[in-house]
Amino acid sequence: MKFKIIKKDKKTKARLGEITLPNGKIKTPVFIPVATKASVKAMSKHDLEELNPQILMCNTYHLMLRPGADLIKKMGGLHKFMNWNKPIITDSAGFQAFSLGYGKEHFTGKIGSYFVGRKKKPKAEVEKLALINDNFVQFKSIYDEKIKHLTPEKSIKIQEKLKADIIIALDECTSPFSSYNYTKKSLERTHSWAKRCIKAHKTNQPLFGVIQGGEYKDLRQKSANFISKLNFDGYCIGGSLGKTKKKMHKIIDWIIALLPENKPRHLLGIGTVEDLFNTIEQGIDMFDCVAPPRLARSGYIYFSYKSGGNIKNKFRYRIKNSKYEKDKKPLDPNCDCKVCKHYTRAYIRHLFKSKELLAYNLATYHNLYFILRLMEDIRKAIKKGEFLKLKKKWLKK
Repeated sequence: MKFKIIKKDKKTKARLGEITLPNGKIKTPVFIPVATKASVKAMSKHDLEELNPQILMCNTYHLMLRPGADLIKKMGGLHKFMNWNKPIITDSAGFQAFSLGYGKEHFTGKIGSYFVGRKKKPKAEVEKLALINDNFVQFKSIYDEKIKHLTPEKSIKIQEKLKADIIIALDECTSPFSSYNYTKKSLERTHSWAKRCIKAHKTNQPLFGVIQGGEYKDLRQKSANFISKLNFDGYCIGGSLGKTKKKMHKIIDWIIALLPENKPRHLLGIGTVEDLFNTIEQGIDMFDCVAPPRLARSGYIYFSYKSGGNIKNKFRYRIKNSKYEKDKKPLDPNCDCKVCKHYTRAYIRHLFKSKELLAYNLATYHNLYFILRLMEDIRKAIKKGEFLKLKKKWLKK
């Protein structure tokens, strides 16, 4: 892998870069659609070719369980299995260790908010489906409830079998509600696993390390210093990012200057419009997030500031609402994707209300088109020296 910085923004830490991999070049900043189980939900290969994402992310936890890394290896690796000839990055299963473990127990996401649709923690004890010790993560499979163990060495071996273009070291993603003492102990585990991953790594696939430390400044900086000295090919910022977005930005500020400038920086699991602008401004190069397809399947449609999108409504509206029943406008009047060119809000609302599967395809296509074109506009703005000008247009109060 080669990474070069093409241009830096003069007023911020935003930067335009290029990653060169065997299966293609990636212009950064880049948004990575998530193909968790070797599929971007509701999207065909032809849809993806039209949308033209530069890279996809697949997940080690899900693929090791179904269909299994050995089968994918026999099929020629993920690229041939998916019929996808552009770069792929694989997550290590570290996030699943959190979401199926303390995420369930604490009833929380990465930034301390309760899961969508729930207002309180459950009163009854919740069974965790993942337990962590210094040697491995113990999972109870979500498919057949069989017990599986994942070590740093096994995570690397699986990702090598999947033949991803970029792989990630196994880490422990802590909860926003983890104590300082637990986070400190967890950080030692993540650092130990990072060294084990490097030792186990036998291929020429670029390997990214993960910086942890929760919302604690000394632990985050300790992790940034430790991980950056291990000479990974790139660096991910993971784990609990605090209880608010404001805290997330503080965490990034604490560590960004400690990371090598000549290697890419990936903010794991983040990707709203507001987050993209604010963290690109802080110097982040890569993002992945399940939000565009997931929100689409629930009937949430992205729309731009030109069409009424803003920070308050999170640049989205719900197409299932009754006011769109007779709406002849496209999903976003200022979008030129094929969905907006050929279908009305009224029709797509009808598909959702009738539970027609086409609804998922059209809404997902539009949302991905929206976020990928936004990233394209951000890269153009950095190139022209107009990043803050573009950000102001989108994030104005």
